[in-house]
Amino acid sequence: MARAVYVHVPFCEQICHYCDFNKFFLANQPTDDYLSLCEKEISNTLDQFPPEKIKTIYVGGGTPTALSTMQLKKLLTDLKNYFPIATDYEWTVEVNPGSADEEKMAMLKEVGVNRLSIGVQTFDRELLKKIGRDHQPEDVEKTIVMAREAGITNLSVDLMFGLPGQTLELWQSTLNEIVQLPIAHVSAYSLKIEERTVFYHQWQKGKLSLPGEDKEGDMYEMLQRELDKGGFQQYEISNFAKPEKESRHNLTYWNNESYYGIGAGAHSYLSGTRRINHGPLPKYMESMRNTGFPYREVHPVPRKEQMEEEMFMGLRKLSGVSYNSFRKKYNVDMEQVFPEVIQTLSSKGLLVKEDNSIRLTKKGLLLANEAFEQFLLGD
Repeated sequence: MARAVYVHVPFCEQICHYCDFNKFFLANQPTDDYLSLCEKEISNTLDQFPPEKIKTIYVGGGTPTALSTMQLKKLLTDLKNYFPIATDYEWTVEVNPGSADEEKMAMLKEVGVNRLSIGVQTFDRELLKKIGRDHQPEDVEKTIVMAREAGITNLSVDLMFGLPGQTLELWQSTLNEIVQLPIAHVSAYSLKIEERTVFYHQWQKGKLSLPGEDKEGDMYEMLQRELDKGGFQQYEISNFAKPEKESRHNLTYWNNESYYGIGAGAHSYLSGTRRINHGPLPKYMESMRNTGFPYREVHPVPRKEQMEEEMFMGLRKLSGVSYNSFRKKYNVDMEQVFPEVIQTLSSKGLLVKEDNSIRLTKKGLLLANEAFEQFLLGD
């Protein structure tokens, strides 16, 4: 049964040009009604799928801290009241620099939040404006200081590279700033142009100047090198951590384990079935009021698909996929299921067998999507 919970807060005060997550401008939204329906979803879900002790909670968005202090406190308190939480839990809330004051930070600590994920993206003022962010570089340090003064010291930051007009020098400058901060974790992602975003429309009109794949590859290698020098160990394709500070919540996904998903557009994976909630706010709220559940799609995951996901999610981790773990879950050796794939990727230098596991090589990390596609067994 699931030991992880994800909750989606789909409200933002500013819509970033690259973001295709489920989100809505905060102004004039029925936020209180939404939070009440989230509580109802939690209650109804737990009646159907009774929980074990929860080890990780992640509140993402959108921008959770766009809610008022009292609204966010209600949501977090509901989670605390309904879910039995283990003593050694990890509880993360996403925060935009400048979006949480001292009162909000103190409330997060008081409720029990012990980790923040801070959306930095870049330290370049012009790039921040270009990608539609509404914070300034100096807001990052202010947010970190407030968090630490409130007693929340397990801090992660999000970065992006491959941004329009971004050079290696600008990326180097951001990384120089990052390694000086009192943080424990870095998530860094290359820009992907997604439909329904400002950047997508600019790209279609030929008005978006991107660095290109080769320059992106150079930025990724610079990221690995500079964070390693700064004491961060890479443990997943896009994630780096100080010792014992890996994101336990995200490891739930990469280990292909079960989790609850609450809120508009959230996904869950319970009892071998994936459920996708309605994303549009009116659809989510209507479905909750009419049926008590917000599901847009319910998909029982066949064993074959579970094994595929085990591989391409697990290979995101630098430790790879354990032979013993795979055999314990599926009662078969992974080389019996994927013999040609493992052989082919190994011969190309993308995959290596090591001890009791297989993992991507350094070359494989750069060509990860090509490797993952090979594990789709087809019908």
